[in-house]
Amino acid sequence: MDGATIFARASGPGTGAVAIVRVSGLEAGAALTSLCAFSSLPSARRLNLALLRDSATGERLDQALVAWFPAPHSYTGEDMAEFQVHGGRAVVDGVLSALAALPDCRPAEAGEFTRRAFLNGRLDLTAVEGIADLIDAQTAAQRRQALSQASGGLASIYERWRGALLDSAAQFEAAIDFSDEADVPAAALEEGSRRIAVLAREIRQHLEGARRGERLRDGLMVTILGAPNVGKSSLLNWFAGRDAAIVAETAGTTRDVVEVQMDLDGLPVTIADTAGLRSAGDAVEAEGVRRATARAVTADIRLLVWDATRPETLSVALAASGSAPALVVRNKCDLGPGPSVLDDEFAVSARTGTGMAALIERVAAEAAVLAGDGSESVPTRLRHRIALESCLSALDRVEGAGLPELQAEEVRLALHSLGRLTGRVDVEEVLDRIFAGFCIGK
Repeated sequence: MDGATIFARASGPGTGAVAIVRVSGLEAGAALTSLCAFSSLPSARRLNLALLRDSATGERLDQALVAWFPAPHSYTGEDMAEFQVHGGRAVVDGVLSALAALPDCRPAEAGEFTRRAFLNGRLDLTAVEGIADLIDAQTAAQRRQALSQASGGLASIYERWRGALLDSAAQFEAAIDFSDEADVPAAALEEGSRRIAVLAREIRQHLEGARRGERLRDGLMVTILGAPNVGKSSLLNWFAGRDAAIVAETAGTTRDVVEVQMDLDGLPVTIADTAGLRSAGDAVEAEGVRRATARAVTADIRLLVWDATRPETLSVALAASGSAPALVVRNKCDLGPGPSVLDDEFAVSARTGTGMAALIERVAAEAAVLAGDGSESVPTRLRHRIALESCLSALDRVEGAGLPELQAEEVRLALHSLGRLTGRVDVEEVLDRIFAGFCIGK
């Protein structure tokens, strides 16, 4: 940090009843008293009514509510002031211009308030990411997951593991460096190995939920696949509740991927309509088929659609590649109901709506299995998964490392990987654990 006091509008852009301007840094108190003409700082963490003036020109800016948050009990851990002004553009611009004219004050850069909160120890990296996810949350489940993470749900788990690793590291280091001391337990290596094994099991179980957290944060992909003219676009339109895709009797109408984002029982889902799977007649259709095939592979859920009036389309749908869960949909059942071919399929009519409620309910249930409901504290980013896998790999190598020195090094590598998750990497703490846990007192 450059030591400057920063300021920025903290509320959303546009005109509203109220806008919030936030100031953080050493001169935050001076900025508050300057614009409000206070003789002293107001009571902390209480709203105060004030007349705002530009200290350079004396011009009245607004009558507003202001709040003072002295360090370290503020969002950033620094002195902070907030101005709750009327939301008109002229008012906000006037306050920002008055702040810019003050000494050592400058506009904040993107994310700088939260960056300072992290650097001042108010937030760890997972909480920072949780705040970003909370701002971007589009569904109830995303909100729950982000709020849990922003509130320290992941941090509490990782800090507990970090403490266990520090204790294990202390055991190994003590066995190496203080083996001649009578006060150091002879079973230090055995105890360290036991703790490592317990921790490795916990991390392995935690990683099982990584895909759920990532899917919930990023959204799930449901891809509709099948032969041309089996009603894939009509199915998409039913999910969307509007005419998102062109529907025509002509086979091959859809040549590109058409996507609709939706909130499905609180889960973020993207439904993708794709080109009909067949030997393409021209280069454009061939590219559409290629994209459809690619989406089949990356989908989280596949809807394999066939036409009840054309049984030959079933084999085309079933041939769609991919390892994601697949729901077989027999469309146009109002035109040719016929006998059920498969035990687990959905007979629907995208034209009349028959069977669509049951299909949507099943898709929502499958999505809930894959993404959860946001109540678990699970990894939510690829960064989390990579760091945890790196930590686990190091722990798995401890037993086979042989020499205590090599075992201790693997523990340090695991500790470093875990520290990258929260932004806390401090090898000096290992020494603190050693001296706190053993009576080495010469």
